[in-house]
Amino acid sequence: MSALSDDTTIFHGGDVVFRNLDGEAVLVDLKAGIYFGLDEVGTRIWEWIGEHGRVGSVLDAIVGTYEVSREQARQDLVHLIEELLEQGLVRTEQAAAGA
Repeated sequence: MSALSDDTTIFHGGDVVFRNLDGEAVLVDLKAGIYFGLDEVGTRIWEWIGEHGRVGSVLDAIVGTYEVSREQARQDLVHLIEELLEQGLVRTEQAAAGA
């Protein structure tokens, strides 16, 4: 499983431009020239990453908004974050031990 915990902080990439087009998003990494599309739910998660920053807070927002179990939401969120990390569109920071 992933090393992402509820206390992991997620940041949008510095060179990433986000455009919401009728509920779906296009992310463009200006430095790398990478385009990445998000569906409606992925777009909302991208927005929550910017608003909340922590995996646990984004997970709470997903479960509070959509009819999905916390376990399924976590699995889907981790999968999306891993894809975004792989493309260099986000970065993460682990919470300090004991924090």
